Amino acid sequence: MRHEQDTDDGLGIFPPRDDEDLTEPGEAGDAADSADSAEEEDTSPPPRRRSRARIALLTALALLGLGVVSVAGVAWWAYDHYTGRVDRIPNVFPTNVPESARPKAPAGGETYLLVGIDRRSDLPTTGSDAKTAQWRPGAQRSDTMMLVHIPEDRDNAYLVSLPRDSWVDIPGHGKAKLNASFSWGGPPLLIDTVQRLTKVRVDHLAVIDWSGFKKLTDAVGGVDITIPQDVGRDWTAGTHHMDGEKALAYVRERKGLPRGDLDRTQRQQEFLKQVIGKTLTTGNLTNPLKAKELLDSVTSTVSVDDRLSDSDLRDLMWDMRGVRTGDMTFMNAPVAGFDMIRKQSVVLLDEDQMGPLWEAMRNDTMDAYVAKYPTDSLGETAR
Repeated sequence: MRHEQDTDDGLGIFPPRDDEDLTEPGEAGDAADSADSAEEEDTSPPPRRRSRARIALLTALALLGLGVVSVAGVAWWAYDHYTGRVDRIPNVFPTNVPESARPKAPAGGETYLLVGIDRRSDLPTTGSDAKTAQWRPGAQRSDTMMLVHIPEDRDNAYLVSLPRDSWVDIPGHGKAKLNASFSWGGPPLLIDTVQRLTKVRVDHLAVIDWSGFKKLTDAVGGVDITIPQDVGRDWTAGTHHMDGEKALAYVRERKGLPRGDLDRTQRQQEFLKQVIGKTLTTGNLTNPLKAKELLDSVTSTVSVDDRLSDSDLRDLMWDMRGVRTGDMTFMNAPVAGFDMIRKQSVVLLDEDQMGPLWEAMRNDTMDAYVAKYPTDSLGETAR
């Protein structure tokens, strides 16, 4: 659905064109001319002050109307221009999946799978700047995976991190770490694995590699991350301003973290929250040059599935224009503990506690879930 009516026609400020004749020939206009000609000529001085004031007022209103229309036009051009530049990945959804393994349509809302790629290439692999394929067997791993549920009313967002070391069933491969699914079979196998694990339908996919991660961080001017306690030799307690390189090192590290992969996912959530917050600041949104830089960075670094059309993106941007980080809930998927399997450190997901979470996502009742169940939420145990 396009929103021209929200930006142009709906403003109701277009004045009649100068060449528009508001009366038909031979009607009121001619009668008025005849009446005027029959009256005595008015020889008194014209009300110049009143005329000048009226002209100034009309001019100001016209300029204001032109300015509003121009801003609306530029905003719509940006919507149309930048959504058209987003890189699309074809064939990301799994095929030949048994009917019994296919998730049912949700009761409402949409769910996105966000993936951060630990690439094995010196070239960008995502976004319009990509110089090589997003996936080649064994060349990339999915280091970051988040399910993002956007409710039907689009007033909130719920982000659930899936630890990369989660020990799960991967179709055709048996038990392995979750991130191995991307390495073995790219987006289709990862989506199939996540959908069978959660029984939640993945509506869309968004992917960014670490090169794009750094570029996007630098585009917002870096982020401020507060570390509650000393971690190793590199991270001391306090607030650190991080550029892309430092932020990447911060979100990738897990050595010395009390909860390993779980604290690592919360670092990723904190980073994402800070980037979103800085992107949505008034200064960035109202400064045309800054807004252009940010939009250029997003379109040059992020890839999405080819089912996410330009109109879908425009609708999403418009409908969620009022959502801020305070309206977003960040959490980890429920975890039962940790183990060593096949000489690998793995995360064991809590199947009993996961049930209500995925059910809430399917039924579009995440608000009720968060109010009822304790969650491993951002800010409580982040390191």
